[in-house]
Amino acid sequence: MKFLVTGVAGFIGSQVAQQLCARGHQVVGLDNLNDYYDVALKEARLARIQAALPAAQQHHFRFIPLDLSDRAGMAALFTSEKFQRVIHLGAQAGVRYSIDNPMAYVDSNLIGMMTILEGCRHHQVEHLVYASSSSVYGNQQKVPFSETDAVDTPISLYAATKKSNELMAHTYSHLYQLPTTGLRFFTVYGPWGRPDMAPWKFTKAILAGQQIDVYNHGQLMRDFTYIDDIVEGILRVQDKLPGSAGYPLQNQNNPYYALYNIGNNQPVALEDFIRAIEEAAGIKALKNYLPMQAGDVYQTFADVHQLEQLVGFKPQTPLSLGIQYFVDWFKTYHNHN
Repeated sequence: MKFLVTGVAGFIGSQVAQQLCARGHQVVGLDNLNDYYDVALKEARLARIQAALPAAQQHHFRFIPLDLSDRAGMAALFTSEKFQRVIHLGAQAGVRYSIDNPMAYVDSNLIGMMTILEGCRHHQVEHLVYASSSSVYGNQQKVPFSETDAVDTPISLYAATKKSNELMAHTYSHLYQLPTTGLRFFTVYGPWGRPDMAPWKFTKAILAGQQIDVYNHGQLMRDFTYIDDIVEGILRVQDKLPGSAGYPLQNQNNPYYALYNIGNNQPVALEDFIRAIEEAAGIKALKNYLPMQAGDVYQTFADVHQLEQLVGFKPQTPLSLGIQYFVDWFKTYHNHN
């Protein structure tokens, strides 16, 4: 099949594209290669996709530099390419950055989602799978977080845009019978991850003998989910079309709309997470304890029974193993002895 994967130079998008190509699909990858973090890392991820393809299959992957908010460019892309399925992972990421640069989130996450929905609507795309986030749950006390929970109180603009994406998808599924599936990702980590996230920041500082900032004095819980589990979940979900025969109905009035948590279902205390990095690196961390950050949440915990019911899979890579893989990759990537 022919896929569009947005955010293809990103952490998750690059690995989804690589796996789709490995399974014989054609992938057009889209990214604007912005400088939110090191562009060289994004380019290295793109090169890795191409390098993994045998010579005879190089044509299975094409990269197109394009901004999601370019309405004319996106419309022309859908018209010329005739995608069968779309995996929309491109977005302006990061909770804290949304406080500093809110308009970037409007352009990428709201206008960008709109150009994708319009493209899918007008060109008979079979299935749109898109990235949502555990941040939509805000600071709710009930755990684990379930897809049926009310998520009307986001505490960051990033979370608000992701909730908006779900509402936009719901509307298009209802109006145009467009099968859409949203995936609420829970703290994804692993090799080729993002420099703005805790695993990278902590590992870099610990290896360099520098202090790490530990927010809310370490009193935080996160449902850390390993990248390979996320990719496997995405690939399985994209093959299940809401509204098709035998699909488990989530929404009585809108059978073409679906939404799933995808997390490890095992929250980890921040102090235990730091300890896992210390053990993988063989170095003790120097900790600088700080108050809670604006826009952050105290805990995340995914209920994944609906995902497991749909695709017979749930993330389960242990944190100790996933962190070891990440630290080993980090050292290699940075030529660290």
